[in-house]
Amino acid sequence: MSDFFKLREHDTTIGREIMAGATTFAAMAYILVVNPQIMAIAGIDQGASFVATCLAAALSCLLMGLYANWPVGLAPGMGLNALFAYTIVGDMGYPWQTALGAVFIAGVLFVIISTTRIRAWIIMSIPDDLKIGMTAGVGLFIGIIGLQNGGIIADHPATLVTMGDFSQIPTALAALSFLLVAILSARLAAGGLILGILIVTVLGILLGEVTYQGVVSAPPSIAPLVGQIDIMAALNVSLVSVIFSILIVNLFDTTGTLVGVASNAGLVDEKGDYKNFSKALKADSTSSVLGALLGNSPVTSYVESAAGVAAGGRTGLTACAVGVFFLLAIFFAPLAMMIPSFAVSGALVYVALLMCSGLGRLSWDNPVVLIPALLIMIMIPLTFSIADGIGIGFISYVALSLLASEERKVSWGALVIAGLFVIKFALL
Repeated sequence: MSDFFKLREHDTTIGREIMAGATTFAAMAYILVVNPQIMAIAGIDQGASFVATCLAAALSCLLMGLYANWPVGLAPGMGLNALFAYTIVGDMGYPWQTALGAVFIAGVLFVIISTTRIRAWIIMSIPDDLKIGMTAGVGLFIGIIGLQNGGIIADHPATLVTMGDFSQIPTALAALSFLLVAILSARLAAGGLILGILIVTVLGILLGEVTYQGVVSAPPSIAPLVGQIDIMAALNVSLVSVIFSILIVNLFDTTGTLVGVASNAGLVDEKGDYKNFSKALKADSTSSVLGALLGNSPVTSYVESAAGVAAGGRTGLTACAVGVFFLLAIFFAPLAMMIPSFAVSGALVYVALLMCSGLGRLSWDNPVVLIPALLIMIMIPLTFSIADGIGIGFISYVALSLLASEERKVSWGALVIAGLFVIKFALL
């Protein structure tokens, strides 16, 4: 094992790697609660989704650890699961089986991109400001979902949204969940999110808002998800922009996470290149395909892996340990199913705010890229569609560049993306 993972070369030990894996798992464990709840909105059985989430995360982590030897944990991604449930199924009206097909196609395209030079071309084609706008926009999208699920904001016929009723216990607990998650995450290196969720769940039980269902049991059946993916139905022109949005968001999210974790873990060779970066990207992209086949939204690398790196994780043994913990989590389905949406809402809002942390890096003195970035950030939550928000941003970027006589700065990649969205908005 020591030779396989090159533990001596990375100046680490088996014990340290396993502890790092436990730290990363603690930081990621909230997805076991959040993802099944979001996928249930799309009509997927929550118990089956819980098992699928555990399996997809476990297998993806093992793939990353054994193939790429990177200390990175993977699981169905936040934001992409919201795109699945609220946009493809909720807004566009497609069955969740077709949505899984769209995720599969995007995953296959991601694998192709990861094995060619197309990845670098796409990344270089899009200004950094627009990438920041995408991340922040997806964050705000998740934040609104969290506020809505917790009852902190509510529908209003005149103003669209208004303040929720804090005299209701679930709404008050939802607000408390955010405060607890924020405080615990600031005090603890990892596990603050899941601990905050569990504390609010216990309070819900004591106040009669949650029914205790036990902690451990045999895993729920995954049968409702087996063989349900409909790839042929996803080969629909109206889904092109959605598939492309899944691909773009996943590509940039993954690349940024892997680069950040690799830098912190010292996975840089003498030339300044990242060791096994191509393998890590292939492992991530393959995981998206695997996730779709298991009945999940796209699987992606988690920035929470940085917590495990801070705890000493340096090799794929850390990722393998995370995978084993996700496998063991399958037996805690009653606990995950018992946790109410108001206990999760605070974690969603907290994650949303973290995703907006890059706004300070925007080019505030360059309106040609600033305005499109802000439009993406604003329009994703306001249209309740990640795809539409990205489309509006790219179209405005190309238009502003042409009007400002900066057309030479616009890459062919940006032109193609903007053109696809113009066709979508005009014809679909």
